[in-house]
Amino acid sequence: MNPNWTKIKVFTNALQGEIIKQMLVENNIPAVLLNKQDSSYHFGVIELYVDNEHVLEATALMDSFNDEEITHED
Repeated sequence: MNPNWTKIKVFTNALQGEIIKQMLVENNIPAVLLNKQDSSYHFGVIELYVDNEHVLEATALMDSFNDEEITHED
């Protein structure tokens, strides 16, 4: 992977990864998913990368998304 990108999260569920990636992109944070899952059996991981300039912003946004998700489950 390009050294200008940082892995910030790992998923085992492709849909979760796509949702988080889309949230970042909608907030003008460049994001890429690197799917390392086996195509036949779907084991392995999906890695989420953002460019180095947006790491703190992306992690803060993901944290606020997770906090919001938790409060809506009550």
